[in-house]
Amino acid sequence: MKVVLLQDVKGTGKKGELVNVSDGYARNFLMPRKLAKEADAQAINELKNAEQSRLHKIAVETEQAKASAKMLEGQTLVMTAKAGQGGRLFGSVTSKEVANEIKQKFSLAVDKRKVVLESDIKAFGTYKCEVKLYTGISANINVKVVEETK
Repeated sequence: MKVVLLQDVKGTGKKGELVNVSDGYARNFLMPRKLAKEADAQAINELKNAEQSRLHKIAVETEQAKASAKMLEGQTLVMTAKAGQGGRLFGSVTSKEVANEIKQKFSLAVDKRKVVLESDIKAFGTYKCEVKLYTGISANINVKVVEETK
């Protein structure tokens, strides 16, 4: 019997898949527990629509990520920090601070875990940074750290 899985079922398949299982397994286990429904014309149509919707969403997100990457690529963020003797910073400039600066300057929300710094920023200077926007789409930016003026 062909069924559409409503939830992940270990050993059978993932949510939204169309699978072929034995009649007894479907009637006595999957359907009473609301893990699957019979694959009639309506269920198959819903499955196709859900897949098209998912693919459309991925395409839209990819286009947005490409536009954001084009906007960010090669940009330089200027950040200020307090420093002690010898030009060493008190603490360091973190990926969270870089993500906040991107949000302020470009109105683009970026998760701090998606900001990849080559090394810890503990001194003044210019550093390269990669911002991962979507699977396979990233932008390289420069982070310039200058001394805070009083």
